[in-house]
Amino acid sequence: MTTTTSNAGTTKATPRSAIGKPDIVRESLVMVRRNLIHTKRQPEMLSDVTVQPIMFVLLFAYVFGASISPGDGFDYKEWLLPGIMGQTIAFSAFIVALGLTNDLDKGIIDRFRSLPMARSSVLVGRSVAALIHSSIGIVVMALTGLLIGWRIHEGFAKAVLAFALVLLFGFAMIWFGILIGSVMRSPEAVNGVMFTLLFPVTFLSNAFVPTEPMPSWLRTIAECNPISSLVQSMRELWGNGPAAPPGAPWPLQNPELSTVLWSIALTLIFAPFALRAYHKRTTD
Repeated sequence: MTTTTSNAGTTKATPRSAIGKPDIVRESLVMVRRNLIHTKRQPEMLSDVTVQPIMFVLLFAYVFGASISPGDGFDYKEWLLPGIMGQTIAFSAFIVALGLTNDLDKGIIDRFRSLPMARSSVLVGRSVAALIHSSIGIVVMALTGLLIGWRIHEGFAKAVLAFALVLLFGFAMIWFGILIGSVMRSPEAVNGVMFTLLFPVTFLSNAFVPTEPMPSWLRTIAECNPISSLVQSMRELWGNGPAAPPGAPWPLQNPELSTVLWSIALTLIFAPFALRAYHKRTTD
């Protein structure tokens, strides 16, 4: 309900439905614009997708690269870039969780609830803004990679497919971020939980080192990691690394299909819990 004042000074209630039905597309775009403006006014928020990826690329390429060989004559710098990109897109969940928790903590979501707008537009806007945020990091890493010798060798169509898989996986991770952001009560809690969960997942994979030298039990875990499927698909589509050996598990033998299936599965797992947690948090 909203209130209007007549010429006689009396106030009467106006049903919210009379204002007009919520337009989720337009409202979501407004939320995207709002989040991007917030980033523009605080450019230090881009450090996680600019400074940090460049630091990882240079650190691994020049400090550890001399002692790590991807095999079959492939250059470690080219082999590394897909791994860094996989890590960065996984951390898109962190961006969503932190931003959502900040909005909930500061009461901004309560203000949005008082407006005649669809509640889901807040999540859609936050998700799209997070993908744009992470895409900036992918572009920065690609440019950095070009400067140190990274190249795409398999043609335009496969290059586009690899980038599409990155964004698809990022969309799945966003639902995980919404879940954590809705459950945690402070940005500090989000920092602790997300670093504790995401760092082991991204490092316990083929993103930075080959899995062959790992102990058998650890290698099995690393090769079944969805990050490993994503990274392997990028390496094969860009020509930056060898195909999985015959003894590798099915996800690495079919990395593109595995990445799609993992993305769908993670979305189906996290989305219902995320929506339920968000609804519960915003109706308390």
